[in-house]
Amino acid sequence: MLPIEARRAAAWCVVGLLVSSVLAVGVWLCVELSAAVTPVLLALLGSGLLGPLYRRLVLMKLNRSLAAGLTCAVLVIVVGGAGYIVVSALIDSGDQIIASLKQAAKDLSKYFGTAGTSLNDIASNAKNLVTKFGGTAASGLLAGVSVVGQAIAAAVLALLLTFFFLRDSDKAVRALHDWAPGSSAPQLERMARRGFQSIEGFMRGTTFIALIDAICITVGLLILQVPGAVGLGALVFVGAYIPYLGAFISGAVAILVALADRGFVIALWALGVVLAVQVLEGHVLQPMIQSRTVQMHPATVMLAITAGASVAGILGMLLSVPLTAAVSGVLHELRRHYAAGSGMDGPEGSGSSGPDSGPEPGPGDAAPPAAPGPAGTTPGSPASS
Repeated sequence: MLPIEARRAAAWCVVGLLVSSVLAVGVWLCVELSAAVTPVLLALLGSGLLGPLYRRLVLMKLNRSLAAGLTCAVLVIVVGGAGYIVVSALIDSGDQIIASLKQAAKDLSKYFGTAGTSLNDIASNAKNLVTKFGGTAASGLLAGVSVVGQAIAAAVLALLLTFFFLRDSDKAVRALHDWAPGSSAPQLERMARRGFQSIEGFMRGTTFIALIDAICITVGLLILQVPGAVGLGALVFVGAYIPYLGAFISGAVAILVALADRGFVIALWALGVVLAVQVLEGHVLQPMIQSRTVQMHPATVMLAITAGASVAGILGMLLSVPLTAAVSGVLHELRRHYAAGSGMDGPEGSGSSGPDSGPEPGPGDAAPPAAPGPAGTTPGSPASS
């Protein structure tokens, strides 16, 4: 009895409710099983960061286990060394930065009233805020165990999973071809590769950009003789992994510290340094490094950060953007597949499996067929993985 437009709208509403229900159940399961999910996600990020090194070692005829072990050792050295430098710098300069923020709050309260008072409250309770958000981020990992024990257990498990992800990637591809229904294996493989390439692009690009931002801002603050310059640079490095929001917060802290300790003129110079670095990042580094692998609208990134913070605190903010990049890559590959036609399981649909997709040749190595055939008839697709 309803018109066709109303029936279509009702059908789309039912589909939307089903998809939302599935996503809600998935998020709930991830939160409940975060003791296992968090190390898996961290292992994916570690594999994406140093995956090219592993593939290069394999191309040098090293045994896969040895190559994966060496890559994990490099991962421990890089992450451990960077973490030690950042934590040491923040510990050494933390009290000085907080004291400078309190002084900046007093100066601002003379001109802006309640705004400066609010900043003073935030600076006074900075450690409590960090403890609160850190506890929220790690609350579901291992109930009844201290935060330090949770972090150690998650780190060890993530390192072991990184080793297996790197070493057994070819087995995962073969298992995908064995278990995929019908002729969907090549397309599923292309989607998985595209998602992982997005994670690789985000991790490598963000790390490189964060390092350049931290070095430039640290050098600028040292030239301006701003106290705690190394700690502020470390804060910039960490904040770069939370796009937009992290850069804004770390830059604002640097400017406020300069205002409190060096005066209004030096604060303006610090603002100039921060803006110059942000312009360099937005107009040079981001287009050169990440535009080919991670293409997300800033609104999408901000929504992902907000959703991640609401689910898992700081840890969710750090993990939400690379996961959103992976989902975006998978959806892009899926849209490309359907735009080209449902029968594109052959050479054109596999163009995304480039040289960065691993040491093994992808399904796109097959020659183009003379005439279009049924989906999934490309010869040797499973074997080519």
